[in-house]
Amino acid sequence: MTTRSTITALVENRPGVLNRVVSIFRRPGLNLDSLTVGRTDRPEISRMTMVLEGTKADAEHVMRELNRLIHVVTVEEMNGTPYVTRDLALIKIRSTPETKSEIVQMCGHYRARIVDVAIASIMIEIVGEEPEIEGLAELLSPFGIIEMVRAGVVAMGRAENILDTHCERSSWAKQRFPVEKAS
Repeated sequence: MTTRSTITALVENRPGVLNRVVSIFRRPGLNLDSLTVGRTDRPEISRMTMVLEGTKADAEHVMRELNRLIHVVTVEEMNGTPYVTRDLALIKIRSTPETKSEIVQMCGHYRARIVDVAIASIMIEIVGEEPEIEGLAELLSPFGIIEMVRAGVVAMGRAENILDTHCERSSWAKQRFPVEKAS
């Protein structure tokens, strides 16, 4: 049975790490639906959020392989814990003076912002969960979507569910990134 698994990983912020992680998904049948990478509050650590479409065994395989990579600090599957996800999309649609007010009204219902207005188009920014973005895109499609881009899913555990707490205190972090003494 195919499911969606959200996997987060903390990795060393080094050249080549992204390539090594993505190579895990070369296995036939694995579909990486979303991949987002960004620095954390510590410049030496980046956080990756991966959304995988596949079986539970596929997700377990990916997590095992990630844990084997030397530059991966920690890996967690978010599906078993409460977490928040967000995605960002920019949607450019055709518009006329007659349709602009209707488009603005739709944006208000979805908490979307208009970020650019041209003579024949409007660009909309929406941040939210994937179903919200897909819902707005579906409503806007009759106007004519010119272009759409999505940034990818980011996920973070709710409340005390923190991915990098143990990383900060781990011997791994102390060995690789010693604290500099103030002079």
